[in-house]
Amino acid sequence: MPALMPTEYQGRITWLGRVAQRETTLAAEPLDAVNVTFAGIAGEEHAGLTRPSCSRVLSQHPRDTEIRNVRQFSLLSTEELAAIAATMGIERLDPAWLGASLVIEGIPDVSHLPPSSRLQGPDGVTLVVDMENRPCQLPAKVIDSHAPGFGAGFKRAALGRRGVTAWVEREGRLALGDRLRLHIPDQPIWSELSRARGSLL
Repeated sequence: MPALMPTEYQGRITWLGRVAQRETTLAAEPLDAVNVTFAGIAGEEHAGLTRPSCSRVLSQHPRDTEIRNVRQFSLLSTEELAAIAATMGIERLDPAWLGASLVIEGIPDVSHLPPSSRLQGPDGVTLVVDMENRPCQLPAKVIDSHAPGFGAGFKRAALGRRGVTAWVEREGRLALGDRLRLHIPDQPIWSELSRARGSLL
């Protein structure tokens, strides 16, 4: 019995990009299309089947431990980017400034998609949502280089709107204008979730 439910929600790809040299800059270069492998986007700083652990998983692994790479994509939404920009008081946020891999429009509340959801493209290419991507101060410098004085406001404005991280379940091609259909797990919310979260506060 299938454990994932296709939905009527579809996200249209409005932006694609890759961060080629993070040591030089977090900014991403825009692309019209990409061939996606199990390692992600070729030449992308976050590509690879494994990665060094980072601050997101310090409660599980010491920093720089080699772990499975479920952060191959930084996926954002057009709608949430507009909301972040409005909160910051800036006209627009270029996804390149945030080191984005993929931006879609048409799916509400992308940053809170259920973990293990799938986004599937026309040729079957499939991305798996890992978890919400927490905002940090790294984009501030890039934002300030294009809109001086606005970078410091990004982290607070992006809370709950920074998109999700994702990894490749099925290889294929992604291109501007493609529509990705959302598939969600039919599993109910864990009965102990509130209690477990409360114990961490």
